[in-house]
Amino acid sequence: MVVLKAAIIAGGLGKRLRPLTLERPKPLVEVGGKPIIQWQIEWLRRYGVDTVVVLTGYLKEKIIEFLGSGQQLGVNVVYVVEDEPLGTGGAIKNAQGVLSGDVFIAINGDIITDIPVNKLVDELLSSDALAVIALVPLRSPYGVVDIDSTGYIRSFREKPVLSDYLINAGVYAMKPQIFEYLPDKGDIERTTFPELAKEGLLKGVVFKDVYWRSIDTIKDVDEVNAELSRGLLKF
Repeated sequence: MVVLKAAIIAGGLGKRLRPLTLERPKPLVEVGGKPIIQWQIEWLRRYGVDTVVVLTGYLKEKIIEFLGSGQQLGVNVVYVVEDEPLGTGGAIKNAQGVLSGDVFIAINGDIITDIPVNKLVDELLSSDALAVIALVPLRSPYGVVDIDSTGYIRSFREKPVLSDYLINAGVYAMKPQIFEYLPDKGDIERTTFPELAKEGLLKGVVFKDVYWRSIDTIKDVDEVNAELSRGLLKF
């Protein structure tokens, strides 16, 4: 795998994480003793990423103050600021000047994972696809009740992983031609990806034995803190 640039989509308001995000952006919310964005950079660095492009907006000065040049975390950090919310697709399009020219990784700024991104890049480079999405099994937000054919309850499962259903993990490998499909404003999941899928230019790689969590609520923070304390993250 070649050395890559990675874009972290970090401009959101994090409304569902308030009050934690009233005075700091979502990527600086701490889990397991470190801000989310630090976990992300340490993970990406393991796969040869040496330049991190932070796509920022809300409370951008807080992220810049924390990361600085990136030297302390072993990477070079570049900042691209959006003056108004652009959505996930618009945020990446806004960074075309620093991302175009080679394959790059893009990730949502609210996930903690150990997905091996080299597998996404390998799949991208071996196909005609312009983007490859990491897919993970759906984790049910609710407990599940199992019954038999006669209606008797046999078991209760607390928030199980539903392996038959896959979700977008918010981790992508992309070729520079992706910029032709990105909106100036809008979410990539609702604009670019459906169009690429129709044209046969979008692939997915399924990861089942990895750690992946999206941190959207205070409850997620509590759960991820507990999981990280048990060493579930593999780096």
